[in-house]
Amino acid sequence: MTDYKSIVSEAVKAARETGEFILRESEGFDISRTEVKGLHDLVSYVDKGSEEMLVKKLGIILPEAGFLAEEGTSSKKGAKYCWVIDPLDGTTNFVHGLHPYAISIGLLEDDEPVAGVVYEVKGDEIFTAWKNGGAWLNESQIHVSAAGKLSESLVATGFPYSDFGRLDDFMACLSHFCRTTHGIRRLGSAAIDMAYVACGRFETFYEYGLHPWDIAAATIIVREAGGFVSDFSGNHKNLSGDEVIAANKLLYPEFLEIVSKFMRR
Repeated sequence: MTDYKSIVSEAVKAARETGEFILRESEGFDISRTEVKGLHDLVSYVDKGSEEMLVKKLGIILPEAGFLAEEGTSSKKGAKYCWVIDPLDGTTNFVHGLHPYAISIGLLEDDEPVAGVVYEVKGDEIFTAWKNGGAWLNESQIHVSAAGKLSESLVATGFPYSDFGRLDDFMACLSHFCRTTHGIRRLGSAAIDMAYVACGRFETFYEYGLHPWDIAAATIIVREAGGFVSDFSGNHKNLSGDEVIAANKLLYPEFLEIVSKFMRR
């Protein structure tokens, strides 16, 4: 049986060491050294350097695993296991001197998340989870919020940055939640948004146009904290990030119904 707990422990060490590099580079970071991958999609040498460090360290932890990494620094394939990495989730925040921004490390086994680490670097908060092992914030176990009404909930989301084909539907959904909940928050890091659902700071989260590396780690963290994660159709398997919602079990059915009504294709 795979020792997911030990794997997570080693992945945390890799995240912390890489986080030290990110923090050093944040001192006096020059935004002119940023590249543009696409509209509103930035990448810096810090993203690439962080990913190279993570690939090297994670490759030692589980040599048989492949990689799916945002900056493409490794194309190694694994028959059973795959590390899914976002070396700096929240790059736009980082280059503007804002936080949160995070390192996100997910481990897939047969295409499903079995372990995850989300490290909010500036705040030094490490969210972790492994299959059947619960979810944790630093040394304390965490659980999703117990709120049972959307009217008592804080909703997190992320604005689309490249796919604007569903923007009108998204804004209609946003308007609905502005009127019917405690409010909306947009932090700029999907991994952090979902981790905050896991620890009860947010009740719900929805976004479209993401990628596997944005959600792989946070998915297992939310689930092990007692929440649900799916796409807008309620599918829980093989999530790509193209559509994602996360919520506690009490709110999930109603939240899914509302989001799917507004965001139906």
